[in-house]
Amino acid sequence: MGLSWRVKFSLPSSIGTITPLVGQILIETNTQGIKNNFDELYLIYNHINEGAVYKPQTLHLLSLDETWQNDLTQFHWPTGNLSEVIGVEISILKELIREYLFVTVFRACVEFLASENASRLSAMQRAEKNIEELLKNLKNTFHRLRQGSIDEELFDVISGFEALLEDSLTRTYV
Repeated sequence: MGLSWRVKFSLPSSIGTITPLVGQILIETNTQGIKNNFDELYLIYNHINEGAVYKPQTLHLLSLDETWQNDLTQFHWPTGNLSEVIGVEISILKELIREYLFVTVFRACVEFLASENASRLSAMQRAEKNIEELLKNLKNTFHRLRQGSIDEELFDVISGFEALLEDSLTRTYV
């Protein structure tokens, strides 16, 4: 049975807050990894989905399993010259894994921020559309009530005129 370890971090509110967050995640990961000697590491974040809605995404960061190693060996190097490792291979491998984790977590944070902003934008656009429809309905109601008031005043003037006309006709005959 594996060890389960969960930590929640503050969500990034802008691009400028992503790098410190990624650093904090990697420091906590390193601390917990030394203390608890875990085998796997997952990052769960919100990823943009169709329609500016986001859904939870699980990213398997560690262990660097056989599938990951096979994918890496199948990677086509862009030049004919393979890179050479100068120095202690283990420390370089640790640095490469640290950089891999940094870039992967950074990308996940950027995707989260993009999905959050897209969702907010979509909500604001829906609210704007609802406000426009409500404003249109209110204008129509106002115009209908105003026209009804004008019609009522005109009927009052006409009925008053007819009453005066009728009164003047009955006076002339009497």
